[in-house]
Amino acid sequence: MRGMLNNGQPWRPRLVMMVKAPKAGRAKTRLARDIGKARAAGFYRHATAALVNRLGTDRRWEMVLAVDPVSALYQDWTSVWPAHIARVAQGGGDLGDRMGRLFQDMPPGPMVIIGSDSPHVSTDLIAEAFARLRGNDVVVGPAPDGGYWLIGLRRARHASQLFDNVRWSTEYTLADTLATLPENFSVAQLPVLADIDEGEDLAANPDVLIRSQSARL
Repeated sequence: MRGMLNNGQPWRPRLVMMVKAPKAGRAKTRLARDIGKARAAGFYRHATAALVNRLGTDRRWEMVLAVDPVSALYQDWTSVWPAHIARVAQGGGDLGDRMGRLFQDMPPGPMVIIGSDSPHVSTDLIAEAFARLRGNDVVVGPAPDGGYWLIGLRRARHASQLFDNVRWSTEYTLADTLATLPENFSVAQLPVLADIDEGEDLAANPDVLIRSQSARL
């Protein structure tokens, strides 16, 4: 692993970004069906690198990359994932299994998980997420399609059935996730942000690729 978790500061807020190996055929498979594998992988590399560079330099939190597959822990993707940022494996199972393990296994303290599909995520939004966790058990960032681009837990209390029976990649994903929370958990919501999952998403946000490439350069 090219980075290590900073276990010396266990209560420091942690931002975990879930990423895939940025190569054709593995990253952005839905987008690839519309624009081709090579173009989709190229977009993913530029957009992910820009997002990591933007969010990973803020000292208000420690950034960790949760990577898939596990072999990507040991591959040289420093052009996309800076070497100083810690990496951990996502592991197997569906998205809920993987996020549940991350919430369980990370050192104590407030923690936020994002994907790599929302290039509009800013440091201000991440800071707001951690601020909301000071007074709430959970924070979510909804997406227009019924999913979400962010979920965070204060982790002061345990949610034993979190992510059970969630219908992933559907219009019910956010509602199903909230239904798995204990009844007494308080939830805060952030602004809605769009994901770039398919060709029509990219067409609706034509500035995304240009801005991602410029930020990376």
